[in-house]
This record gives sequence, C-alpha cells and structure tokens, in this order.
Amino acid sequence: MRIILFAFLLILFSANISQAQLPKAPEKKEGDGPYSQLIIRGVILINGTGAPATGPMDIVIENNRIVRIAGVGSGIPLRSDSRPKLKEGGKELDCTGMYLLPGFIDMHGHIGGRAQGAPAEYVFKLWMAHGITTIREPGSGNGLDWVLDEKKLSAENKITAPRIFAYTSFGQGSKQPISTAEQAIEWVDENAKKGADGIKFFGAAPQVMDAAIRENKRLGLRSACHHAQMDVPRWNVINSARAGLTSMEHWYGLPEALFTDRTIQNYPLDYNYSNEQNRFEEAGKLWKQAAAPYSQHWNDVMNELLKLDFTIDPTFNIYDANRDLMRARRAEWHEDYTLPSLWKFYEPSKESHGSYWFSWGTEQEVAWKENYRLWMTFVNEYKNRGGRVTTGSDNGFIYQTYGFGYIRELELLREAGFHPLEVIRSATLYGAQALGADKDLGSVEVGKLADLVIIDANPLENLQYLYGAGAIYMNEKNEVVRKGGVKYTIKDGIIYDAKKLLADVKKMVDGEKQKTGWKLLQPGMK
Repeated sequence: MRIILFAFLLILFSANISQAQLPKAPEKKEGDGPYSQLIIRGVILINGTGAPATGPMDIVIENNRIVRIAGVGSGIPLRSDSRPKLKEGGKELDCTGMYLLPGFIDMHGHIGGRAQGAPAEYVFKLWMAHGITTIREPGSGNGLDWVLDEKKLSAENKITAPRIFAYTSFGQGSKQPISTAEQAIEWVDENAKKGADGIKFFGAAPQVMDAAIRENKRLGLRSACHHAQMDVPRWNVINSARAGLTSMEHWYGLPEALFTDRTIQNYPLDYNYSNEQNRFEEAGKLWKQAAAPYSQHWNDVMNELLKLDFTIDPTFNIYDANRDLMRARRAEWHEDYTLPSLWKFYEPSKESHGSYWFSWGTEQEVAWKENYRLWMTFVNEYKNRGGRVTTGSDNGFIYQTYGFGYIRELELLREAGFHPLEVIRSATLYGAQALGADKDLGSVEVGKLADLVIIDANPLENLQYLYGAGAIYMNEKNEVVRKGGVKYTIKDGIIYDAKKLLADVKKMVDGEKQKTGWKLLQPGMK
C-alpha cells in the first residue's frame, strides 16, 4: 500500500493508516478462571512502585481484586501455619520461587495493520505472551468503532487481549479539514461522545492545536502527540504541554523546544520530507542541534515540563534499527514469530512506511548512536528529577515485532541509565498514572485489579528473561539452555499460559509460510 502524505492527518510515522479494517480477534475462552478466589503461592514480589523484590509471598485474589498480600517466610521451607486458607471453589497456583510483577502497560500499541498483514489475534497474543495486559491504542487506525468493539470484548474477557485505551487521531472522520478553533472544539466534543479515551495529535495550526488540546483537557480526557516535522516549527512540545497535552510520543518536538541558535532544523537544501530516507537520516542529526545537556536552556525546558506534570513516552525501540540495522533485522525471534507479510513490510521499500533502507550504512548509524546518547541523557535526567517516563513500543514497523519490541524498550531504558526497578515502574505504575488508571492498575497492592505477570527467573538480573524466547543461560551441568520467558499472564484474574500463547503465534506464522512457500531471505540476497 502506498503511503500518501498530505496535510497533518496523514503525516503518520507511528500510526496504521490503512482504511481497510483488520479481522477481529476470535471470540473464544482460552484462559483459566476467573475464580471466586485465586491464591498465588510462594512468589517473589516486585510490586511496581519502585520497592525492591520481597518474598516469598502469597497473593490472594477475590472477584478480580487483590485482597491480601501475605508474607510467608524468608526462605525455604515456607511457613505453613499463617498462610492464607483456600476457600471452597477457589484455585491455588503454586509459583514457589517465581517472580510476580504487575501487568505491563504498552503506551504506544497499534493493533496490527492491513499493510503489515498482522491480524488482531496475532498481535494480542504476542502482547499477552510478553505480560502486556494493557495497551493504549494511539490513533485507532482501524477506526474508532472497531477499536471500541475490541475494547468491549476484552473488558468482557470474550477475546484473549489486553485491556484497551482507545485514542483517536485528531480529525479522523471529519468531513472537511479542521482549520479553525471552532471546528477543532466541535470535533473534540464529538470524539468524546463516541467513547474515545483520548486523542493522538500530529500537528496543526497553532490556534487549532491550542483549542483542541484545551477542550480535550476540559472534558477530562487524555492526549498524546507525535510532533511531526511539518508543523513543529510553529508548535513544539512546550506549546503542547502548556496547553495541557498529557504525553509526548517519540522525541519529535523536544529538540526543537531546545534550540538556542536556530528556529528550524538544519535541513539540507535538497531535503524532501516525503522521501523517508531523507526524513529519518536527518532526524538522526537533530539532537546535536539542540542545547547541550545541563545548559541553562536545556534545564529551563526540562523544569517547565516537570512543573506541568508532563509524561514522556520515548519509544526508543522503534528507532533501534537506525543505529544497528543488522542487529534489528537478524533478531532471533523473526524466524519463528514474524509473519511473512510483516517481514516483507519491514524490507527496503518506497511504499511501506518505515522501510527506508534505501542506502543505510555506517554514517547514518554513527549519527543515530550519538542521537540516542543525547536523547537518553535528557530522558534519564527527566526521570531523576521526578518526571514520568513510560514504556511504549510502536511495534509493527522498522523490524520491531509486537511484544518482542516492547521488551527491547525495557532494555533501552536500562541503557539510558534506569535501574531495573525504575524500568519496571515505568512499565507499570507510571503507565497507569499516565492513563489516569492507577486506582486499579500499575502496581501489586491490595484493592487493585489482578493484572499480573509471573516468570520463573529474576527479570531484575536480566531483562532479557522477559522475551518470549527467554535468554541464553549456562546451567550447573555446563549445558546451554534457555531461561525465562513469561510463564503466566494474568488479566482480570484469568490465568493465561504465556508459552501456549506464543506457540499459537508460531503456528499462525508456520501456517502462513506453508501457504505462501515463504522463506526468510535477507534483503538483496537470493
């Protein structure tokens, strides 16, 4: 499908713009439960608040709410005298020695795409297999009604899927381009009436952006923005934050707010935004044009964003290939879990969005490595000063496959300087806060919903244990084995076998390979 770029609505890097809708996830019961009472026995708890791991603990769930978190000793054997008692009709899950965390929140989770050939069931199961129990759908590329239907079915647990927060791309469904503040307010009001949880912006005239963001905030809804280059010279992150934007996506608009010796990015004179290699090659040089870290202007911008309680959702992983294309292209999970159509979408193409590898090599990768260093410096310091940083994947583009790319995001926050406990907090509690859902989600605490992740390895020691494929480990017998991979994902008190979900995905991929006769070949090789 050719990507046509016109006006701000279609300046989309991170949204699925196909007008054809995906097949919905099949309605079938695949998890166990819910139970009147569920007791998870003997886990080491990482509760998501930033507190260190503790255990062993028994977690008691009744009617999908955590009702008790009981310490049951400080080692083996466990105390038996004070352990919570199982009620009639209840269920015990023996997870002795395993690690339990809050369900992960993907703040930038597109539900597949027709262009990628990624159906909803494929995407949902990859997310759930990686412990992702909540997603924010930024843009509703399949249509708001479609996403709201899937949201309802997920809430009713009629499909295997994370809970969904549905945001609409600003202007979606409008009969005419929105060019006035009055039109913007009218669209925002209608969007709220339709049941959207928020709005995803890309940019527009300042009077339109200001009116829309302020009206959305007045209605009590959340918002996100990818500050696209076509509008960022006149409206950057600081403008959005002052108007009441909830979160920024990626990093566009932030370096522009940090300019001190220019007002426009230093574009080459033959630059063409519609040429995606031009677009992303030059984007890799942008942070070098911003104020130096810890300089006066750099500090002033950061401090204002902190004062406004602004959220940064960096999606580091989605640009990871820009600094090491071979690594991203040859990731070990592609062979078993990347659909042939999705693999094809990733390959160099002037038609598929984000597939801009027309001539990408050492010079581009070195520039992007420096870009990351400066970008990560800002994000880590923002966290250090008390700012909220969340985890979003934006997967389905640029060699980042759903679920796997989310875990890569956790690794990249670690690279930025986050302690593993800070990484987990960003992936759980901070995401819930940014969604306005921390009363129910984001941490393992009494009174909260039973959205949980259980893994039989310590993810703080190695975040790679969270990948579906686990991580390489040499055991005491001098054998190289795989360790980790989420064991159970629990959503709404329903227990899902994460490895079975992953096996289902592999079966889908194998079926497509057999049907199409597809074999994985590297681009340009025969």
